[in-house]
Amino acid sequence: MDYDILEAKYISGHVVWLRFRDGSEGEIDLTPALRGPIFEPLRDPEFFRNFSIHPDFQTLVWPNGADMAPEFLHDNIRLTVQTH
Repeated sequence: MDYDILEAKYISGHVVWLRFRDGSEGEIDLTPALRGPIFEPLRDPEFFRNFSIHPDFQTLVWPNGADMAPEFLHDNIRLTVQTH
C-alpha cells in the first residue's frame, strides 16, 4: 500500500519525519492530533518519541497502544520529496 511507512525519525517536540512506500517523505507535527485518553501520554515528548513502525500495519504505534492511521499521516506531511 502506498501509505505504508518505511522509515520514521523523531525530530523534536511532536514532530516526526516519515518516508512512505510511494516515495513521499516529509515532516508532520502531531500536536493537534493528540486528543483523547489514548493520546494523553503522548503529550509528553519523552513518551512520544518512543514510537515504532508496526510490522504488519506499517504505521506509527506507541507502547500504550496508541496508533495513527497511515493515510492521515500521509495526507498531512509537509512534503520534502515526492517521486512516483
